[in-house]
Amino acid sequence: MPSSPLRPLSQKVSRWVLQQEDHPQQEGFYEAEGEVRAHERKHPWWKVMCLTGVDYFSTLGYQPGIAALAAGAVSPFATLVLVLVTLFGALPMYRRVAEDSPHGDGSISMLERLLSYWPSKFLVLSLIGFVATGFIITITLSAADASAHMIENPFLKSALEGHQVGVTFVLLLLLGAVFLKGFKEAIGIAVVLVVAYLCLSAVVIGKGAQVILSQPELVQAWLGTLNVGFGSPLALIGAALLVFPKLALGLSGFETGVVVMPLIEGDRGDTEDKPTGRIRNGKRLLTTAALLMSAFLITSSLVTTLLIPAAAFQPGGEANGRALAFLAHEYLGEWFGTAYDVSTILILWFAGASAMAGLLNIVPRYLPRYGMAPEWTRLHRPLVLIYLLIAFVVTAAFRANVDAQAAAYATGVLAMMTSAAVAVCLTAVRRRQPRVAWAFGVISTIFVYTSAVTIFSNPQGLLIALLFIVLILAVGVSSRVSRSFELRVSQVQFDDAAIEVLKTHPIRPLRFVSHHPGRASEAEYSKQELRVRQMVHLPEDEPFLFLEVEVDDASEFTDVVEVTGLRVGPYSVLKARGSSIPNTIAAVMLTLRKKGAPPQVYMRWTEDSPLQLALDFVIGGRGDVPPLTREILRRAEPDRDRRPIVHVGG
Repeated sequence: MPSSPLRPLSQKVSRWVLQQEDHPQQEGFYEAEGEVRAHERKHPWWKVMCLTGVDYFSTLGYQPGIAALAAGAVSPFATLVLVLVTLFGALPMYRRVAEDSPHGDGSISMLERLLSYWPSKFLVLSLIGFVATGFIITITLSAADASAHMIENPFLKSALEGHQVGVTFVLLLLLGAVFLKGFKEAIGIAVVLVVAYLCLSAVVIGKGAQVILSQPELVQAWLGTLNVGFGSPLALIGAALLVFPKLALGLSGFETGVVVMPLIEGDRGDTEDKPTGRIRNGKRLLTTAALLMSAFLITSSLVTTLLIPAAAFQPGGEANGRALAFLAHEYLGEWFGTAYDVSTILILWFAGASAMAGLLNIVPRYLPRYGMAPEWTRLHRPLVLIYLLIAFVVTAAFRANVDAQAAAYATGVLAMMTSAAVAVCLTAVRRRQPRVAWAFGVISTIFVYTSAVTIFSNPQGLLIALLFIVLILAVGVSSRVSRSFELRVSQVQFDDAAIEVLKTHPIRPLRFVSHHPGRASEAEYSKQELRVRQMVHLPEDEPFLFLEVEVDDASEFTDVVEVTGLRVGPYSVLKARGSSIPNTIAAVMLTLRKKGAPPQVYMRWTEDSPLQLALDFVIGGRGDVPPLTREILRRAEPDRDRRPIVHVGG
């Protein structure tokens, strides 16, 4: 039967998707602690600020409109609350994150270091679900708002009106195409986009302020509305505080700010272990971005609230999701308005690119280290296709509506902010800094409150995050189980005592007897020796060593095995520490393997139930050690003549 003509094409596509890039990390910013990313060029902090700014500053495209829709006339006061939280809460918090985590891994790694074992892993996986929510909604919301700016443009409205979802899909496809091809020179593009966008936004806001100053009755009408609606300053403050959680999406740029820190140029004397200059410049980046954004948030909220009729902010209104663009067309003409639309569309699209880069770093940064990701997740093209598919589903579910996605976006952002606040607070407690701990405890409370209000008012963001968490855990657990038989030891290190013990046993093959740690008396070793010799009829003149394995952290998938040696009476003992007993035994034997004389290990069958043993292997690193060790060795060494031997008896 002739083969289908489509088969060669599908094979070529498959090879291209699974092709490993020369620099698989080129899309992202993370680096392992102490790792030198030599292929990455460093940049001045203000240029890197533009890269994080495409996410942070682009929220001006929709933030004033969402704020006015949520808070009405109170919008400027609610925005003032947001600015105060930004400058006195988020900014000092992330300056500490930058100091404690300068290698681009963000606040999640701080929480990971505060906990251990499986609680640490499951906390990180849960937080990744919220981070994924924030980044995915950043992509879909930014693309939806970019399409809104295109559709409302007078030169495009007749052709595009009614096709919001389709236009958003096209923008998402273009974003995916860029990342499938390879995304380079992000810094240079970001600088041009951010400078152009902020300059044009400043012109629009300045024109709006000029109009307000020339028409003082606008201010009087606004103040009259506030007086009728609230009556007292205290009621007004209370209303602003209640509405503030709906504006929390204006805090989106801080986590991205610490993610891009490895790209920041530091001092000449910086080392990767102590990047003092990078940390200082990272703090400058965060501070400057926060001050700039605060100024734009306050001024844009004032001019849009005073100059745009409330009806225009409603769904379907001309200012919905594009308040500043509305003012640009209204007061500066269609050509300037179109130029502003173009700059807004580009920076919103590029904000999606920034979020995609963040997503492409999440899986390689954590999941492979936990053994909770298949091997193909190390390649960025399959991940791009998966994220793009998810973005299509989210866009279709929300019908590319900017307002409908605001709560889900805020949920993801606030989860990241809350985790950072808690991480900084707990770190201060551990370092015995009570004043700092109290201060960030208050900030943590604010973010917990804001997150709770956002979730209770609109649980869609939480549901999306929970869906991501369930998917991550399902894929992670299945991957961990399927990869459990891999030889997952990166290195075996023998100390001087272990080397001395091995020197006293020059006879090959080396024979090991697996022994339970903790039973270290000479009588116990003597009893175990008698059992083994009877079990396999080992002659008295055949020497062997006892091999004991202690499990340090079974939740770690890969680790370095440390081996020490000691003598107990006439017996030689090697003590190893690793994350899994079968893996550690296999790794030690493979390391000590010599040509023609592979090591041998003697064990006894375990008598517990198979289900209990399977769970104990996956969770506790123990399990039914003999068959597991043999299977790991079989997969690691296909050649039987060179494979270490496992003897098992009753």
